[in-house]
Amino acid sequence: MAYPSPYRAAMSSLGYQWVLEQLASAGLSVERVVLPDEVAEYRRRRAPVVSLETLTPLGQFPVIAVSLAYELELAGLVELLELSGIPPRREDRTAGHPVVVIGGPLTFSNPLPAAPFADVMLLGEAEETAPIAVSGYFEHETRESWLNAVAALPGAFLPERDGVVLPAVAKASDALLPARSHILSPDAELADMFLIEGERGCHRGCAFCVMRRSTNGGMRLVTPERILSYVPEEARKVGLVGAAISDHPQLVELLEVLVGSGRQVSLSSLRADRIERRPAIARLLRESGARTLTVASDGASRRLRREIQKGTVERHLEACAQITGELGFDVYKVYMMVGLPGENEDDIQELVDFTLKLRALTGRTRVALGIAPFVAKRNTPLDGQPFAGVKEVERTLKALAKGLRGKVEVRPTSARWAWVEYELAQGGPEAGEAVLEAVHAGATFADYKRALLALDPDTKRPWAPLAAK
Repeated sequence: MAYPSPYRAAMSSLGYQWVLEQLASAGLSVERVVLPDEVAEYRRRRAPVVSLETLTPLGQFPVIAVSLAYELELAGLVELLELSGIPPRREDRTAGHPVVVIGGPLTFSNPLPAAPFADVMLLGEAEETAPIAVSGYFEHETRESWLNAVAALPGAFLPERDGVVLPAVAKASDALLPARSHILSPDAELADMFLIEGERGCHRGCAFCVMRRSTNGGMRLVTPERILSYVPEEARKVGLVGAAISDHPQLVELLEVLVGSGRQVSLSSLRADRIERRPAIARLLRESGARTLTVASDGASRRLRREIQKGTVERHLEACAQITGELGFDVYKVYMMVGLPGENEDDIQELVDFTLKLRALTGRTRVALGIAPFVAKRNTPLDGQPFAGVKEVERTLKALAKGLRGKVEVRPTSARWAWVEYELAQGGPEAGEAVLEAVHAGATFADYKRALLALDPDTKRPWAPLAAK
């Protein structure tokens, strides 16, 4: 079971741990392989990547199952395979090489850039399909008969047969919820934290989000009693996971039990309107030891938030600012996207003015803006919208930094790498080939830019007419 990012990220991935557990529960011998921290050093020494359990080289496993979280991890997949002597491209592998089965969060949006590297892809929720697909490899005499069997599974995508025609994403039975971690690690990003789903999916309709209410049946709740029954006694830190976990109608009651037991609790997402209506959520998180309260605004102005169907309004964010100050949080962090369709200078100035207002409401609590350039994703209403442009996004970031300097911390992500993510998010299999070329060239931004811009515009987005329609 491979994860194309370092250990600290792999062991903080609930999906990775959960599918790992499902494969083991199906009677398979499963070992973990992660991307080394020092890839260049491994290349220099020609050292193979080995499993964490038995130090077995990755190339010796008959099946490699991969969890892909987002587009930029494709480079890590290429590195993992090449360090292990495995040709990344499916068509370059022989019967003596492992087969590669790819799943993970990326498959909810656009799996096609990963298609050149996969024998099989399992789209959507894979806790039921992954054990069947992997076990089936050992039950069939030939690769072709195995592929025939896998093709019948919900969400199964066979790139060599299906081209760019994708099936609907699979939906697992509610009986398998909640997903939960089985390994607590001090070296994970979320150190020693037990992760468990409080719900799956979302009932909201944000136009930019892959996990909006139209995806796999919307929000599916897990009862507090069921959640609590799985929390190990020794787990002193608990992470409640879900795209809309703060919308859980019994969240306060659940937090009261967990915090009352002396545990530190974190939530994977917080909605500002829920904190305004139920301030006890923030109070309980602070009591458990939380020092930062993080919410999302996503649009720079009221107009943009309406256009992307984000239900957050000014009073929600203002109420959260007051609550963080009153409860003594160290930081009030607000996530924001820039470069949305139709964004202009007036929107950015509104963001500056409103953020300064939030700062005035927090008292001694610092305010930070976490800013990411907008990247249009497949299977969302904003699919096909253009990227704002690296220079345009960088100008916006400079304007925000200037307007907020000395008063609010601005924490942006890279405009350049957001453009690479956009090209992959909107690309087809050829975009995956471009990743391979860029990695071979050195994996700098210039290498990605050269490889991606060289793609034939008529083939790199085979669904463009549909998106336009």
